[in-house]
Amino acid sequence: MTSKLRVAQVVTRFMAGAGGVALRGALALDPEHYEIVFITGQGGDDLVAKARDAGHEVVLMPHLRSEIAPGDDRRALADLQACLKGFDVVHTHSSKAGALGRLAAHRLGTPRIVHTFHGFPFHQFQSWVRRTAYIKIERSVGRYTDVFLAVGPAVAAEAITRRIAPPERVRTIGVGVAKALNAPGAHDRAEARRVLGVPPGMRVVGTVGRLAFQKAPEDFVRALAGLGRSDVFGVWIGDGELRAKTERLAGKLGLSGRMLFTGERRDVDALLPGLDVFAMASRYEGLPCAIVEAMGAGLPVVATAVNAVPDVVIAGETGLLAPAGMPDQLGRAIGHLLDNPAEAARLGAAGRDRLGAELTPDALGAVLGEAYRGRDVGAPPARSELAMS
Repeated sequence: MTSKLRVAQVVTRFMAGAGGVALRGALALDPEHYEIVFITGQGGDDLVAKARDAGHEVVLMPHLRSEIAPGDDRRALADLQACLKGFDVVHTHSSKAGALGRLAAHRLGTPRIVHTFHGFPFHQFQSWVRRTAYIKIERSVGRYTDVFLAVGPAVAAEAITRRIAPPERVRTIGVGVAKALNAPGAHDRAEARRVLGVPPGMRVVGTVGRLAFQKAPEDFVRALAGLGRSDVFGVWIGDGELRAKTERLAGKLGLSGRMLFTGERRDVDALLPGLDVFAMASRYEGLPCAIVEAMGAGLPVVATAVNAVPDVVIAGETGLLAPAGMPDQLGRAIGHLLDNPAEAARLGAAGRDRLGAELTPDALGAVLGEAYRGRDVGAPPARSELAMS
């Protein structure tokens, strides 16, 4: 009989995105064989409730923060070393939890250390000094890692190209989003628009994500304002530190009464059918769960061509792509789909049809089982074998 493994899932923010992938993977594993504990610096009420309802413990660790904070980072490392004792597997997600969690697990001699790249902490919008420092940190903690999981082929390729992870230890995964059996219908659309308060006769362009620098909310707003159309209603589902600033910008650009900021919602899947176009203006990404969910709802997608996004948003086939940091080009693509509903419908249907089994929770659970127990990804390497210059 297979022994039951104790697995610690360490994630900086247990929220949509990395937290959602971590939870969906855990829920796909057989509880008879795995005891899973989530350790996080910040937990969203929805995911925490779902995890606890499924019988998983959730430990909040306030010093584990996304921001660079040397004092908190030292305390978080000490807290993690105390909390991670006795686990068979430590599985980390996101950059801060990935660095501190893997270092703590290494110091404790944890038998198996797994890390998921949902994206990277370095990007083109940083200074060379900071970007180089982040890459060095990733290479350093990579030496303590037995298996690397990458959300999307482009993320896996970058990890290998930058010598953060050796090629034989990298496995590409999906985001674990299940496609609904039936595409949303007219009733779903009408109900979603009623909940959102969309005025009659409006075309709705929406997105889902944190109001943060990464997601470039100001570019989303500028793209809609640049359309110069009074029949477009914008929706941002999510919250974050840039909400007030973005709301002020929307008002300044003439979108007052035509731009809704919903804040955090637990019914995102029920709201998506109310959109005519799903748009994402991100500066950098891994493989956004929100895009996969939008495609699952049959929505035409316009997104910036960053990181792993083009792995699922295939230009002209499952959606349209625009360059990051150019809201005029993003708006042009959005306007094209609004003006060509037949093409928008074709892209939406094609995107939904292209969502394969590799993106489902069951596929993610199977990969996690292999990563935790060593099947198909090789025996755990000697840590010295992972040292990279």
